[in-house]
Order: sequence, then C-alpha cells, then structure tokens
Amino acid sequence: MIEPYNVVGLIPVFRGIRKRADIQINIDHIKSLTHAALWLTSLDIPVKLLAIPEGALQGFNDEALDVDHKEFAHTCAIDIPGPETDTLGEIARANNVFIMAQAKARHPDWKDLFFNVGFILDPHGEVILQHHKVSSLLPCERSVSPHDLWDWWVEKYGRTLQAFWPVADTAIGRMGIMMAMEGNYPENGRGLAMNGAEVVYRASMPAPFTQNDIFEISNRARALENNMYIVAPNISWYYLHAEDATPVDAGGGRSMIVDYKGAIVGKQLDTNGSTFVSGVINIEALRHHRANAQVSNWMKDIRTEMAQLIYEKPIYPKNRYLKQMPPKHAEYKRTVIDRQVALMQERGIWKAPSGGK
Repeated sequence: MIEPYNVVGLIPVFRGIRKRADIQINIDHIKSLTHAALWLTSLDIPVKLLAIPEGALQGFNDEALDVDHKEFAHTCAIDIPGPETDTLGEIARANNVFIMAQAKARHPDWKDLFFNVGFILDPHGEVILQHHKVSSLLPCERSVSPHDLWDWWVEKYGRTLQAFWPVADTAIGRMGIMMAMEGNYPENGRGLAMNGAEVVYRASMPAPFTQNDIFEISNRARALENNMYIVAPNISWYYLHAEDATPVDAGGGRSMIVDYKGAIVGKQLDTNGSTFVSGVINIEALRHHRANAQVSNWMKDIRTEMAQLIYEKPIYPKNRYLKQMPPKHAEYKRTVIDRQVALMQERGIWKAPSGGK
C-alpha cells in the first residue's frame, strides 16, 4: 500500500545561461530553496516527490535571444545523465525524494541537435525516466521533437506509447512528464494515461497564458479527463543574464497541484521571489476511484475505433529536421506556422476570417 505523501513544486528565481558552467548558479539556489521547502512541508506529512520547473536550470535564453540551434547544443545543452543530474541526484539522496525536472539536452546520436527533456531521478539519484518533448513546441522554442526525427526515432525506440510518453512505475506511483505547452494538447495527457501514468509533471508556462487561466484550465482538464495528479510548479523571476540587476516575471505565477478529479489541492497564485507549492498525493484513492466509479473514470468508455478517425490525415509535418537544422523565429513562422494555418483552411477545418487573415 502506498501511504499518502506530500509533493513539493519549487518556484525558483533563476538566471539565463551563456555557457554550461552557468547552470551551477541555478543549482546552488535550488539546493537552498529545497532545504527550506521540504523542511516546512514535512511538518505536515512526509515529502516524497520534488518537482523543479522547466527553465530552472538553464533559463530560456535559446528562445528569448533566438540563439543558433547548433551553437546552443554545443555550449549550453547538457547530457543526461551528466554532471548536472549527478548534482540533482545528491539532493534526491540527501532528502530521500524522487525528483522531476527538465533541461535542454543533447542526444548522443545527434551531436548538433538538442531536445527539451523532462527527467525523473529516484531517491538514489539515478535517472529512471527521460521524456523528450514530443509536440506543442512554442513558435520561439529552439529544441527538436522526436516527431521531427520520426523515421529515425521509430527505428531506434519503436512505435509504442513508451517511446513517446514514457512512464516509470515507482514506489510512490506511476510517474510521467508532460511539459509546458504539451499540456494544452489532450493527446499528450491521454498518451501518458493510456501508458498507466498516475502522477504527471507539467511545468512551466509563461505569461500571459497563466494570467488568462490557460494554465489552470488545461491542468485541471488533463487531470480530470485522465484521472491523474498534475504537479505544475511554475517559474519565478527570470534574470536574462547572471549579472542583470532587474528580473522579469516571465511566468506570472499560478503554480498548482491538481488531483485526479480536477480539484486543486495546492496553489500558489502570485510570483513573489523564490517560493514553493505543495499538496497531498493519495495514490490509493486514485486507484480506488478508477476501479469503482461508474461514470467519471472516463477512459474505460473510449470508443477507440471512432477516435482514430480524428487523426487519419496527418497535420504537422514529420521528419522536419532529419536533414536540416531548426530555423530561427521568423523563418519558422513563415515556413511552418503560416503553412499550417493555410492547411487547416484549405481542408475546410477552419474558415478564414473576413479579412483573409
């Protein structure tokens, strides 16, 4: 039996990096914040899971500064496992917790490319899961997706749920990762749920999406429709460079923990320096609900033959970066976003507005 436990999501102030060594500044701060957050939260019931939001290690300078993809891969992206995950592993061992986190990371088979990778460490500090962000990349995000290397990825890892939405079966439940904009696409939550996920990391999300409730709505929807917990800490203040004196509140707050019925069980509304969000996870209650509810354990009633009709025609082009490098922002908008909007209109799925744009 899995006893109820606390999860803590860190909400750190962080600094953008110019080189890999700069990451240590952010990790040092994460260590201090972890000590305070876990000590305070453990005054209630034990903390067994720690979540560190996307961006907390490296910032988002590859996106904000439209950095050349290959340059960032060689100077700033990390290896997993590697020195940075080893240091986070020390935090896991010292506090006997699982850790969910994220980094822009290289793949050993693609030296000039980097991915947006969510990962999980066990209490021994070992990497037990890596999730390469599969879809829903912001127009400004510079990382590549497995879908961009589709043919190669399937040949290497297989055409399975575990190849794209991996889940780790652990002593505190089955855990998976769905980062940032991935959570706005129901397919990602459903892929994890169909692979058995019970506790899912979903971080971070920038303003204005948080300020317009998109973060909360999508977190609660994914949790409810899949009967799973969503752990969604967001970023705090962002210093574009380590020496900058004035930060930007790029995230807009709204960190939360959501339970398997879509109810918020931990929430931190506004960004005010480094802080944390916490909530209780009850895996046995989740499993009881899935086994005994007649209606709101929705997935048992999916008509899969009908659902497959929705996706028979491809929409987003696969294999984009098998033979070319990811472009910068302006070219991506022209060659991808504009073409995708035109495709939806040509197929009659969307109707063009009166002005044609």
